[in-house]
Amino acid sequence: MHLVQLLLPLRDNDGAPFPREMLDGVRHHLTERFGGVTAYLRAPAAGAWKDDEGDVARDDVVIMEVMADDLDREWWTDYRRELEARFRQDEIVIRATPIERL
Repeated sequence: MHLVQLLLPLRDNDGAPFPREMLDGVRHHLTERFGGVTAYLRAPAAGAWKDDEGDVARDDVVIMEVMADDLDREWWTDYRRELEARFRQDEIVIRATPIERL
């Protein structure tokens, strides 16, 4: 089993907030595909990274996660690319961790 986490931005590159419906759409899609999703929406995480010029970029992100029996890397790669286009991002992080249910 794997825990798959998606880090999704709350704002576009100009700082304008995305409509709530965009996150709701992701949550609905993941629920339909995996049978459930946990969305951490109330307390966004603050991300920071250095861009190619060495400047520090910042973004507020929310985390959505699902548990999946199998890790379909091709599906997740395609979905990541779809989300990058939809949210107009150079990169959206989706990460997976093997887990054991207790």
